[in-house]
Amino acid sequence: MASTPDPAADSNGTDRFQGSGGVVLLHGMGRTGFSLRSIAAALRRGGTPTLSPSYGLRRSMAEIIAFLHPRITAFAAANPGPLHFVTHSLGGLVARAYITAHRPPALGRVVMLAPPNAGSELADFVFDLGLDTLIFGPVGPHLRTLRPDDHQAQLGAVDFDLGIIAGDRPFDPIIAPRLLPGANDGKVSVAATRIDGMRDHIVLPVQHTFMVHDAAVIDQVRAYLATGAFAR
Repeated sequence: MASTPDPAADSNGTDRFQGSGGVVLLHGMGRTGFSLRSIAAALRRGGTPTLSPSYGLRRSMAEIIAFLHPRITAFAAANPGPLHFVTHSLGGLVARAYITAHRPPALGRVVMLAPPNAGSELADFVFDLGLDTLIFGPVGPHLRTLRPDDHQAQLGAVDFDLGIIAGDRPFDPIIAPRLLPGANDGKVSVAATRIDGMRDHIVLPVQHTFMVHDAAVIDQVRAYLATGAFAR
């Protein structure tokens, strides 16, 4: 896929992000920090420090936040300036919960890739089969379209600079439409990625799992971190 024009870099290819600081990358369900290596590498090539922790998904959301907090705090202290977040899938909910519990004093911009902000009908289907604990672990209820009130409160409202990238190319075009309403990336509907308070939203022709390696997605991540808007 061809890359989009790159307003996020100067003539030397260096990212012009808000100040200096760094970027925390939060992975999705069943993945590790290594899954975000393509985005991390692109940011580091522009001179931006990154942190890509692997927090596991056999923990509750509260346990994930407790695990992340000292690591993110140390990273922020070592890299003064705005602290940005880039997330994939469930990582978007983790970022919301983290910011609600431990809002960084120098919070910068947040870019979410395919976040199930309104949950996922695919997760509802897994719950209906009784396989939620096996597949999702303790964070499963956060993925439902009708979350328990305490889980919803844990995520908090969006009162920060947020841009969202959604995909609309399901890997399986036969089963996904039966479970997910409207345009979707195979796991999350485009509509479910949206949330009140977001500042920008863009839909790209990418699939849920592999969008983290897509050149156009990476260009848009860099554009939003640099300018607070996606490139159009």
